[in-house]
Amino acid sequence: MITEADDFHDESEALAAILDNAADTAFQTVTLFKGWTIEDVIAHLYLWNHAAALTLQSREAFQDFLKQVAAGFMNGKSHPQTQREWLNETQNGLAGKALYEKWRETYPALAASYNSAAPDARLGWVGPDMSARACIIARQMETWAHGQEVFDVLGLEREEKDRIKNICHLGVTTYSWTFRNRGEEPPQPKPYVRLAAPSGAVWEWNAPQEDNRVDGAAVDFARIVTQTRNIADTGLETRGPAAMRWMETAQCFAGAPETPPARGARHKA
Repeated sequence: MITEADDFHDESEALAAILDNAADTAFQTVTLFKGWTIEDVIAHLYLWNHAAALTLQSREAFQDFLKQVAAGFMNGKSHPQTQREWLNETQNGLAGKALYEKWRETYPALAASYNSAAPDARLGWVGPDMSARACIIARQMETWAHGQEVFDVLGLEREEKDRIKNICHLGVTTYSWTFRNRGEEPPQPKPYVRLAAPSGAVWEWNAPQEDNRVDGAAVDFARIVTQTRNIADTGLETRGPAAMRWMETAQCFAGAPETPPARGARHKA
């Protein structure tokens, strides 16, 4: 049983709750994330949820899907362009509120299928294989991270829950990846991380160190490692060059190195 699948479901529900009554035109609202619209965000979540469902069912089916999507990227198309092409070719051109309703209809089934999967089952993905548990945590992370631009553009504050610990843990465990993805050797030892959960609990990772550490709110840490905020726009505190360099470039998601948003670039409307 993968209990993190429940966290993915609840994260999706939190985003759905602010869009259920949205008019069709609202999905064309442009967010502060690379000019993506709310529709682009939902398309992205729907496409990769579909991919997560496929890889759990059949490695071959997932690889066929990946070849189709990768062709768009290889031809220089952006995520929104590639998503739109896929939606037009395989999903009858789903758009706007209809696309949203399809995403809302399908994520509970994805959560249920992962809930009953073997946690350590190896699944194909973009890049190295992932465990089933890691795959559904990644879906929660993307839902939370891309949901941030929707909450921001609508001028809403998300009520955070302790399920964010999954995202923080992902951020901590991708410390070395952040550096190696940029062609740098990860500084050692890894910084001590001490975070305050939304509930008030204290979460800790790595060996305690006074001169090499990250302290603050778990929500701020999650925003930094998912690159939805610049560290200067949070209350997070770092000590030592390794901790500071990490928080300036942290990236808990796969893909080529991305530049975190500039100070003040991402914020609530």
